[in-house]
Amino acid sequence: MDPQLLLVGALAGCLLSARSCVICDRRVLAALDSLDKEYLPTHLAPERHREVMEMIRQTVRNFRDLPYLEDTFMGVIDEATMETSVLSFLRSVRLIRNSGVTDDTFVKEFSWMLTLEKAAFQGYVAWFQRKDFCPNKCGTMLQLLIWCSNCKKQLHACRKSRDCGVRQINVHEKEDMILDCELNWHKFSQGLTNYSFYRVWGSNSETLLYKGGRPTLTQRLVMPEDAGNYRCELGTVRSGPATVIHFQVTVLPERVIEEIPKPNIGIQNQRFGSLSRSDCPKPENEPRSFLLKMLTWGFVFLIMGFTTAVLCFRYGTVMDSIKSWLRTDKSAAPHDGVPESRLSQSPLSQRQVPRVPKEKATVPRGK
Repeated sequence: MDPQLLLVGALAGCLLSARSCVICDRRVLAALDSLDKEYLPTHLAPERHREVMEMIRQTVRNFRDLPYLEDTFMGVIDEATMETSVLSFLRSVRLIRNSGVTDDTFVKEFSWMLTLEKAAFQGYVAWFQRKDFCPNKCGTMLQLLIWCSNCKKQLHACRKSRDCGVRQINVHEKEDMILDCELNWHKFSQGLTNYSFYRVWGSNSETLLYKGGRPTLTQRLVMPEDAGNYRCELGTVRSGPATVIHFQVTVLPERVIEEIPKPNIGIQNQRFGSLSRSDCPKPENEPRSFLLKMLTWGFVFLIMGFTTAVLCFRYGTVMDSIKSWLRTDKSAAPHDGVPESRLSQSPLSQRQVPRVPKEKATVPRGK
């Protein structure tokens, strides 16, 4: 027999008789079937096809050689560990198929892949049993597990003390009291029903305050008479509650909040010459003011440029207009406070002054 086939056969023979959890997944079965019908007929000699494929199937069926977990492994895993193991196995098979190896190289590569996947499966199982198997510290948790021996899913009852202790709650008068009954593992447990909150008055007397799917109870504006004992239970579809939590509530005196007078900002600003916050420029307004300044200066420069262009290209026309304007101003200037036009129209200007003849004046004789 081929040495590589002996290697695969030895690997299968050293495994425990229990079935592999990986083989329970239909995706793994489909991958092995595709390997048998599509890949091996074109990458392996026909006389070795049947023998190699049978060795592969047998190895995967007994895909758990866990020497250091042999005494503690119970042959069960949860769905999350199952999904991680299956995805890792399928990824390794896909890599080998994509490589296109044939004959002895294929047998060697596939046997090495099975060894690595077996070691990875051991790590997944060790983590599950250490962290995720029955994670509840108290109460009864119904955990959905997969039995590797028959590939069936069943509820496993992780039974511990139902009493999850007493919690001390301190709340001030006229404030809200919140009682939280949820534990971390509640969201992962199966078969849970409702939360029930009770006010405990004595050894055999209590009042139901709330029952429903909400894990908290809120009492608003508590008063001194609200102090006392409370109890919370989480029900299950089976008999008995999953968890029981007790609360001892103490109502403290109302908080005294001292009001600190606000400083008079206006007086301080006058005294120290400082600006108030409203007087200070806001950072978001600085770009806007800068843009407005730029637009204003641009408009001024535009007018100045336009005026300069007119003066340069139509200098003669402009100078003639200025000279004409100046002549008009001079002709309209007043004469001794009276305009020339008025003097020309005055009746005195049109009246002829009689001339005195140049004769010797005769002095009249006296009588």
